[in-house]
Amino acid sequence: MRSRLLLPLLCAAGFSSAAFSATEMLDQVVAVVDDDVVMASELRERMAAVNQNIANQGAEAPPEDVLIRETLDRLILENIQMQMGQRFGVRISDAQLNQAMGRIAAQNGLTQEQFAILLEQEGRSYTEIRENIEREMVIQRVQQGNVNQLIEISDQEIENYLSTEEGQKLVQPEYRIIHALLPISSDTSDAEIEKSRAFCESLVQRIRDGEAFDQVMTSVPEGYPFTGGDLGWRKLDDLPSLFQEVAPTIGRGETADVFQSPSGLHIVTMADQRGGGDMTINQTKVRHILLKPSEILTDEQARELAVELKARVAAGEDFGELAREYSEDIGSAAEGGDLGWTSPGQMVPEFENMMASTEVDTVSEPVRSQFGWHILEVLDRREKDVTEDMRKAQVREFLHGRKYQEELDAWLRKIRDEAFVDIK
Repeated sequence: MRSRLLLPLLCAAGFSSAAFSATEMLDQVVAVVDDDVVMASELRERMAAVNQNIANQGAEAPPEDVLIRETLDRLILENIQMQMGQRFGVRISDAQLNQAMGRIAAQNGLTQEQFAILLEQEGRSYTEIRENIEREMVIQRVQQGNVNQLIEISDQEIENYLSTEEGQKLVQPEYRIIHALLPISSDTSDAEIEKSRAFCESLVQRIRDGEAFDQVMTSVPEGYPFTGGDLGWRKLDDLPSLFQEVAPTIGRGETADVFQSPSGLHIVTMADQRGGGDMTINQTKVRHILLKPSEILTDEQARELAVELKARVAAGEDFGELAREYSEDIGSAAEGGDLGWTSPGQMVPEFENMMASTEVDTVSEPVRSQFGWHILEVLDRREKDVTEDMRKAQVREFLHGRKYQEELDAWLRKIRDEAFVDIK
């Protein structure tokens, strides 16, 4: 790897402050990176964006030579990863890119069309933003594909972490509580307290009858100075001590009975909750035969063959033997079409819907999915306790995230060191 940085040449190529605002320079190569190059125009555009971000944040910009060097280094690293993406055949479909743009627009409270109009009004190109997002998505996939394989998390690591105080807190349930407090002063009479309590209980009843918490509280007349609001997502230990006993006693969407503390009277609604507690799921044991349309088997012929195979099973032939002979699902055909115990969300919707409506020991009607035509046989159903599996999955995800950045930084240094980079 050969690398040299000649700031005078960079400045001559258009990287002085005056050049950014007044001069349009001819484009030229500022760095050769393996089989590609970084152009002066790319560096100018990125520098303008960096300076704009610094200005928006009200931060103090570093010296210009430092900013140029750091920005060029980032462009070089991105270029290396984009070349890797091309070699690996990484592609972002229009649908995936549209979803990403839609999420960005939604975060700004806009539709994609409104977002595009707003960008044009601000003098920014929707097409360029879309291309930048695509570039970021390609780089992210390259990083994930290379870094994830470097991360190993053993079952023992998970067990060890679960035995720590930090691990126990991680798998605690989380609560999102909405709270309203009606303050009561120390000199308030018992009669006034009971009157206020009765009023609070009437509000609780309205919430329990289906009115929205916010709607109920905004309808409160003057003379009842409620305070409070949404506490956001919090672990049990992170809740105010006042709510730590109440939270586990009410389910999602429920409102607790009015209770009193030294501060006053409280109305508490459980807006949502996640994690913790016992978790069971319904599982189905199923086997299937998959028939894929092809150049020699039309879609209609595949459907007719599925109908024929269903009839042959009904006439007494063995489903497993037919699956071994006809099924084009390589993963299950050798096992007689057996897919084992399946959980909700594991199969494509068409298959899952048919599976749910098919009785045990019954072969379904043919069903079409993106893979072809299926007939399936439901062998059994059960409820499975997945509490421990979910806890371990949560810890595995946490430990993976904690290791990911460290491995990513090391991998980025490695690919930068291994690349041929010639800075002009």
